[in-house]
Amino acid sequence: MDQLIPIASKLQDVLGAVGQNTQLDLPQIVVVGGQSSGKSSVLEGIVGRSFLPRGTGIVTRRPLVLQLYNTRAMGMSEDSEESFENIVGDSEAEWGEFLHMPGQKFHKFGEIRREIVRETDRLTGNNKGISNNPIHLKIYSPRVLALTLVDLPGMTKVPVGDQPENIEEQIHEMLLQFISNPNAIILAVTAANTDIANSDALQLAKAADPYGNRTIGVLTKLDLMDPGTDASEVLKNQLIPLKRGYIGVVNRGQKDINADLSIREGLKKEEEFFKTHPVYSHDRTLREKCGTGTLAKALNTILMHHIRECLPEVKNRISSMMGDVQQEMEALGSSNQQSRSSLGGTLLGLLSKFATNFASIIDGRGGELNNGNSRNLAMVELFGGARVNYIFTEIFATSLMTVGAFDGLTDDEIRTTITNANGTRRALFVPEISFDILVRRQITRLEQPGGQCVDLVYEELQRIASQSEPKELTRFPVLKDRMVEVVSALLKRCMAPTQMMVSNLVKIELAYINTSHPDFIGGSRAVANLMNREGTQEPRRPMEIATTPQSTASNYYNADDEDGQETPYGDGEKNGIMNFIFRGGKTPPPDRSRVEGGPPTIVHLPQVPDTMKQTDVPPTDRELTEMQVIKSLIDSYFKVVRKNFIDMVPKTIMYFLVNHVKDAMQNELVSELYREAEIDILMKEAEDVAQRRQACQEMEDLLGKALEIVNEVRDYNSFSIE
Repeated sequence: MDQLIPIASKLQDVLGAVGQNTQLDLPQIVVVGGQSSGKSSVLEGIVGRSFLPRGTGIVTRRPLVLQLYNTRAMGMSEDSEESFENIVGDSEAEWGEFLHMPGQKFHKFGEIRREIVRETDRLTGNNKGISNNPIHLKIYSPRVLALTLVDLPGMTKVPVGDQPENIEEQIHEMLLQFISNPNAIILAVTAANTDIANSDALQLAKAADPYGNRTIGVLTKLDLMDPGTDASEVLKNQLIPLKRGYIGVVNRGQKDINADLSIREGLKKEEEFFKTHPVYSHDRTLREKCGTGTLAKALNTILMHHIRECLPEVKNRISSMMGDVQQEMEALGSSNQQSRSSLGGTLLGLLSKFATNFASIIDGRGGELNNGNSRNLAMVELFGGARVNYIFTEIFATSLMTVGAFDGLTDDEIRTTITNANGTRRALFVPEISFDILVRRQITRLEQPGGQCVDLVYEELQRIASQSEPKELTRFPVLKDRMVEVVSALLKRCMAPTQMMVSNLVKIELAYINTSHPDFIGGSRAVANLMNREGTQEPRRPMEIATTPQSTASNYYNADDEDGQETPYGDGEKNGIMNFIFRGGKTPPPDRSRVEGGPPTIVHLPQVPDTMKQTDVPPTDRELTEMQVIKSLIDSYFKVVRKNFIDMVPKTIMYFLVNHVKDAMQNELVSELYREAEIDILMKEAEDVAQRRQACQEMEDLLGKALEIVNEVRDYNSFSIE
């Protein structure tokens, strides 16, 4: 089981070289705490050496990935345990190595401290700025337990020196980036002589681990608590519970550091403190939760458990990354120089692959999307030909079904059109020309949405074309640009006849108003329907204009005769539909304005207005009936045309645009691009291809090594932790 932590450390080395450690969420212990919380002293106590920079303000300004290797467990020394304990300052017993300085060993820990400062200043400058680019440090020692820890900058609230005003926000974001790794164990360091309820470290840990499942609390400075007080409640996990509990430690104080007290002497002093403390020494439960040695062993055990749980997932992710890199390597191709004939074959293959992908995506056979995730996309959203069908059915057809036969057409306009169609005399029936004028106007409104449907499908074909580009095309930017030009030209060339044909569909409908269509109700059926509706409704109250004598010419002709007898077609309420079907009239009644024995009264007519409108006069019953008949006819015929249009527009677009482009794509590409004289130009690789190919090769090698490292563990479940 002990080999699991070194395996994780090797993965840190391999993947840290290319910045993949965060992406893979490798198991590690992340140390967080406020300034002066004793965070650095805890790490130095675990290592047993003083090697971290110290000072005022923010000292740790870059993440430090600290990997501890036990040299005895690795078989790097044959000395006995006793001989190691007697070695003091033996330069061969312990040393450090930096990932950015491979092969160079630092035997003096003071040099390690200075190199950390130099490497930090190199990237961040000496103005107290911070960076999330980590420093990787390995420490080999016979006195350490195998661990991987990440030391992060301490939380601060006040900028120092040249630090930006938002330094607190920057540090907070950096800490969250590391502790949000679901495979990270959070080591939250808090000084015991402060109120733990206000601990910055615990509050930050709670943001990423709200249930405390992967947080370990560390209480420092237990020796600095007020006399008569202790941290027993916290250590027993009673105050702010954490699943992994708390461990208390006593670090070297500033006085000890100034006196150059060694870490080992400090650990002995810590051990003596807990042995003689009146509370911690008498409670076995508390004794098991105190001391730096206890902390190191607990972290070692927890990390081994955690790695065992996470390693299978890490292996799967490495395998997935390896597959992606290999696909990209295939797309980048070989770096060997090819002959012109070989380049010509490659060119034809790319053109054919593009045309095949384009047709396959439209026909629903999937194809190879240029982002390589066609299978995943097919289960999440519509793409390709399904999107075109969605435009036809859910956008175009649904929108047209909401278009009414009388949208933008008022009753006054219908009434005026009928009156104008009558000319100088009223027709026996509703004038047919009024129906013709009105229904043509409404049919014309269908042309615009038909054109919009063509535009939407055109844009979708452009989208499909961009998805159809083979991955290998990224190598040849000139060919890619030319291919885009050819496809765009083909689409535009097919766009014009498609738009024209859709427009012609409307013109065809306007060219012949087929009143014999079987779905059209016709004039007689419209009148019959109207009479049936009137027969089932309550009698209407006569219009006011019908009861006002001689208010209009129509009432003039509906007035009583000289004998006081009502004409057989005078009252619209009594005679119903015959009021407009039969056009009749009587001789005008005698002029009642004459008074017997007196002179005649002179009548003066008003001036004829420049603009005549009927809106000033309420419609008569006859006009209302005429309007209802016309509206019934318009509604029926508009639905016939709308149904035909919804059916014919998708067919037109498919024939003139989609299918034509799909069928002509390969011939168009070959005829426009496959030319002997231009092969060298089209097949010229991009300038960065060689660099990308080298980076992919390095990545493939590193991932291969990572898989070999993981495969060192044959059965993750076969390990037992004692």
